[in-house]
Amino acid sequence: MEFEFDEDQRLLQRLVRETVTKSRSLPEEQLWATYLELGWLEAPPVELAIVLEELGYVADPTPFLATATWFAPLAGRLPHGSGTGVFDGTGRYVLDADRADEIALVTGDGVIVVNGTDLEAQRVDIFDPTLHVAHVRAPDLVRDVPDLALMGLAITTVGSCRRILDLVVGHVRQRVQFGKPIGSFQAVKHKAADMYVAIERARALAYFSALTIAEDDPRRARAASMAKAAAGECQRVCFQDGYQLFGAMGYTWENELQIHLKRAKAGDLLLGTAAEHRKALLR
Repeated sequence: MEFEFDEDQRLLQRLVRETVTKSRSLPEEQLWATYLELGWLEAPPVELAIVLEELGYVADPTPFLATATWFAPLAGRLPHGSGTGVFDGTGRYVLDADRADEIALVTGDGVIVVNGTDLEAQRVDIFDPTLHVAHVRAPDLVRDVPDLALMGLAITTVGSCRRILDLVVGHVRQRVQFGKPIGSFQAVKHKAADMYVAIERARALAYFSALTIAEDDPRRARAASMAKAAAGECQRVCFQDGYQLFGAMGYTWENELQIHLKRAKAGDLLLGTAAEHRKALLR
């Protein structure tokens, strides 16, 4: 497998970064319309991972992740509008179920696609107010989690952790104690280095998962669990060290850091934590 981006993929990455940077302040409806117009939902797995990483970096509020990685792999098509999937067998904590136009259900009779208005979906209040998560009531649900859904959460979490590291590095370069920027202290450098290593490891496994899905490699299920586990471990390092290096102001509403800390933590909790996927790999 080729692990380096080719020229077209590097161009896509650059264009996505430029687009999300310019449009991140737009209303959610305009953001969603922009993504649809650019055709990002139609991207193959590796290119989709590139898009999702950059959307994770800006804590994207649209239903892009659920539509591309929860609905599409189940239905085999894109929804008419936005979509999501119910595939954990319980219908609990379903991403964007409260606002999806179409919902794909994994049942004992196979995958069934229904209109979002035909299901009872109750949004759940969670620590990340920008994330839509709901409980869904539907009969005969069974568990069959798509590999693409795990990969999507993993690479999105990596994007959030990248943003946490960038914010922390910017802070420690400016924060002065004892007449020096705290970023010059060895202990601070070590924590930043630990965050960077964790991010690069999780990022590599997430893209490996995307590659196995693109090639329909028999290792795809194992790779997806590895990616999800690594992303969960990455957010733990970035959450602890990022919060400590930033100080208590990182949890204030006025500071951007708390947004990405919450989004990274949610990425670990949805569809199983790092510990759960480690146990699954051992089995």
